[in-house]
Amino acid sequence: MMMTPEQLRDLAVAALEDRKGEEIRVLDVQGLTTISDYMIVVSGGSDRQVRALADSVVERAREAGVRPLGVEGEERGEWVLVDLGDVIVHAMQRPTRLFYQLEKLWSGGEETAPHAEERA
Repeated sequence: MMMTPEQLRDLAVAALEDRKGEEIRVLDVQGLTTISDYMIVVSGGSDRQVRALADSVVERAREAGVRPLGVEGEERGEWVLVDLGDVIVHAMQRPTRLFYQLEKLWSGGEETAPHAEERA
């Protein structure tokens, strides 16, 4: 089954919520880059939780028939990137997230509420 970028975004957010991801932010970067439609940034309290957040996204994607294009940073668990193509997930420990401030870097991206269309 082919998933829309929005379905993939919602799948990733649900996987992160299931693992108690903190401060989940969804950035719509469609007008800023061609590499992805959405970037999701989430915090975890430890290297173990950051890895678990990333693993949850990968597992949920595979169950839906989506094969991740890549996963980087699992060894250290400080910052794990999951590339799902239309959606890129950045799971980070709080200090790393504060240091890199990806939300500011992609500030031109409109933040979207997860499941926004369901609330309308």
